[in-house]
Amino acid sequence: MTAMDNSKIAHHISENFNKELEDIRNKVLAMGGLVEQQIEQSILALTSGDIELAEIVIRQDNDIDELEMIIDAECTQIIALRQPAAFDLRLLLVVLRIINELERIGDLAERIAKIAIQLSTTNEGRTDQYHELKHMAGLVKEMLHASLDNFARMNIDGITNITGSDAAVDREYASIIRQLITQMMQDPRNITRMLDMLWTVRALERIGDHSRYICEHLIYMVKGEDVRHLSQAQLEDIMSK
Repeated sequence: MTAMDNSKIAHHISENFNKELEDIRNKVLAMGGLVEQQIEQSILALTSGDIELAEIVIRQDNDIDELEMIIDAECTQIIALRQPAAFDLRLLLVVLRIINELERIGDLAERIAKIAIQLSTTNEGRTDQYHELKHMAGLVKEMLHASLDNFARMNIDGITNITGSDAAVDREYASIIRQLITQMMQDPRNITRMLDMLWTVRALERIGDHSRYICEHLIYMVKGEDVRHLSQAQLEDIMSK
């Protein structure tokens, strides 16, 4: 076999590998888009008392689970067959981490949808008390969307702005929790409903955490540094170097 033939084979293998990576990237973004939709629809179902929409969210969680398994299998196969190194290996490892975060976010959206059905069927849904909840949901949706946008562009420019938003989510969470506890103390008849609302805001707070984790995984992908469990100040210091 000539050197020319070897070159052609190497180019063909490289081209196929790039196509495989691009296909996985597109599947992750499709999964992310579905999860974003799940968050939006679950909150809408809760605040509007739309049981049918909540049931759609619950059914679609199976689609998210299926996508996770498909992407996981493809990544595992590529790692076994292609034996990638450096950035390509980190990319595949990060994809495995990201789809796990997205699957967990999908589960949280499903939980909110189930709470929406419970509140609606007990006639305890009050659409006039959801302003703070909608605001918090908007914050976590923005965090997730921005983190997925960074993944789509394969860079981490401004990523500490996203991780920094988690503090705002935590403040909103603490504020809503205080309000819920106050309402439970003032009127014990509200306890059941307030507990459901507590679980809802807890789910939103966790969605913010998972969005932050996606950002941390992206930093590892690009810079090769494991930044999990670091403070916001430490993250900003690493990103400034």
